[in-house]
Amino acid sequence: MRRPTETMTPLKKSGPLTNWILRHASTALGSLGRLVRQPFASLMTLLVIAVTLALPASLHLVIKNAEAISGSWENALDFSIYLKMDTSLQQAEKIAALIEQRADVLSVAVVSADDALRDFKRESGFGDALDHLATNPLPHALTVRPSPANTASAMQTLQEELANLAETDLVQVDTEWVQRFHAFLEIAERAGLMAAVLLGMAIIVIIGNTIRLDIQNRREEIEVTKLIGASNSFIRRPFLYSGLWYGLGGGLMALALVSYGLHLIAAPVSRLAGLYGNSFALLALEPTESLVVLGVGVFLGLTGSWTAATRHMRRIEPR
Repeated sequence: MRRPTETMTPLKKSGPLTNWILRHASTALGSLGRLVRQPFASLMTLLVIAVTLALPASLHLVIKNAEAISGSWENALDFSIYLKMDTSLQQAEKIAALIEQRADVLSVAVVSADDALRDFKRESGFGDALDHLATNPLPHALTVRPSPANTASAMQTLQEELANLAETDLVQVDTEWVQRFHAFLEIAERAGLMAAVLLGMAIIVIIGNTIRLDIQNRREEIEVTKLIGASNSFIRRPFLYSGLWYGLGGGLMALALVSYGLHLIAAPVSRLAGLYGNSFALLALEPTESLVVLGVGVFLGLTGSWTAATRHMRRIEPR
């Protein structure tokens, strides 16, 4: 009997997309392996990149926490209106109601003379001595919170009009130091941006120089590869992945350095805040901000490696 002919199922060929992914995955793993085989040199480069990325990230955190602290200083923008001694509590309440109707005023609180004296006794530590006073030396006062939409000129106008009231003895407002603080934060933010740009250029130079040395060490290999017909883009690919690993590794180490720095100062900051009766906790980098650090690191790594590889690859030709 004749045996039935066995049909062979041909193997399916991989598609172009699969081949492209496999080639790039192989090149990426090969570049990573080359870095791992040079642990000391790779670690030194990663540390330099990490410190360079950690500096602007740390400055950003300082500004971010300073803005969070200043957010609790809204009451520093309040106006304290001290009324004349002959102004009664009923008159003070009527004046408060009139002021609160203004469009440039958010709220008005009446602080009676008795409440003010009670608070002063509790906070000053001279309660026993103040008990011997025959009369209350403090006047009624109003605490006026301006509208957040007010401009600097509107605040000045509001202060002058409140000071011109017949019942007003003194208007006290201490906003200049808050304005100076916010101006300092704005300067620090712009200086941080400039520093980040300069440090980013430094990372490009560092990675570019590292890739240049790697290209010089592999010059003979590149010449042979070009001799058998490899294109510049094919030869450049592993160096680009090296830059990617440098940028990604430096970004991860930068995040670790920033997190460790926050851990070191968290307890002293908490104790300092407790001395001022505050429960402020340091703000860390949000996930999106961490991704930005990693993305910037990868971008700078690719930029530095591409620049160096493109420039020096053209100079290497088979002899």
